[in-house]
Amino acid sequence: MGKKFNVMTRVQSFKYAFSGLWTLLSTQHNAWIHAVATLVVVTCGFIVRLSLMEWCVIVLAIIIVWMAEAFNTALEFLADVAHPDYHPLIKKVKDIAAGAVLLSAIGAAIVGGIVFWGKIVGF
Repeated sequence: MGKKFNVMTRVQSFKYAFSGLWTLLSTQHNAWIHAVATLVVVTCGFIVRLSLMEWCVIVLAIIIVWMAEAFNTALEFLADVAHPDYHPLIKKVKDIAAGAVLLSAIGAAIVGGIVFWGKIVGF
């Protein structure tokens, strides 16, 4: 059986998670692009008065992009530690992870386009 539940250990785990988010924001230029896009979309959502369901879809799309960026960053850090010198397979891993972020961003843009176009056109 695992360790017993400990409140202080759970509190510490949140500190680690926030530290990871800070590392993401403070070291990754693309995270700043995602942050600006997030602020723009949320602001526009308030302006056009998204419904509860529309907010759910938009928030989910935003979170998927942020998760993809976080996993990509973690993978890049791990790859750099595992093999600091150039290696063609490490390059492929990093390129594929970056491609996953791009796919999630494209998907989020499509979702945003559908939701906001519906608000603008009125359907």
